[in-house]
Amino acid sequence: MSDSQLWDDVDAYFTSHLAPDDEALRAALRENDAAGLPDIAVTAAQGKFLQLLAQVQGARQILEIGTLGGYSTIWLARALPEDGRLVSLEYNAKHAEVAVRNIARAGLDRIAEVRVGPALESLPKLADENPAPFDLVFIDADKANNPHYVEWALRLTRTGSLIVVDNVVRGGRVLDEGSTEPDIVGTRAAIELIASHPRLSGTAIQTVGSKGYDGFALARVLA
Repeated sequence: MSDSQLWDDVDAYFTSHLAPDDEALRAALRENDAAGLPDIAVTAAQGKFLQLLAQVQGARQILEIGTLGGYSTIWLARALPEDGRLVSLEYNAKHAEVAVRNIARAGLDRIAEVRVGPALESLPKLADENPAPFDLVFIDADKANNPHYVEWALRLTRTGSLIVVDNVVRGGRVLDEGSTEPDIVGTRAAIELIASHPRLSGTAIQTVGSKGYDGFALARVLA
């Protein structure tokens, strides 16, 4: 058995016991596939992990940077109370349309909203609204802008908030300090920002599974 097959099988075992899907989640994945969206959504186990983080955090306000088809949005929004709020930013209008349908089908459209446009344009507009501080920020968009997204997350959060940056291992390519690839440059810059910023305490975890070899960074906002 290959390593990738073993990772798939282990993921399937954990998911069946700990992160079982339902019709809303299955429908979201079907809709994403039918619309031709790339198969890069979080896994069910990763979605459940994000949901648990939000629940442990007691989150009432969540910011997601990178919606895709709204699969991770559904997991996160389900962690919120009825009067909670999730704002998800998506660059691609087609992806956003799919996500809005998926979120509505899951009965979460009163809690979760999708805003369309480049996140670095949407974030200043969001800040101008003077929203309540976000308790959790999930960053899963274009990796070249990861350090900018972390900086914005800091502006829009509070002491004790969590920032999650997905896909930081890049199959091990994050080690290539001489890389000029935007995703590697941006990822390394985000990791180095978390390491050096006086208001952040963070770590990074490598993962394997049905999405291959990757990982995420987790940072807590300090006073």
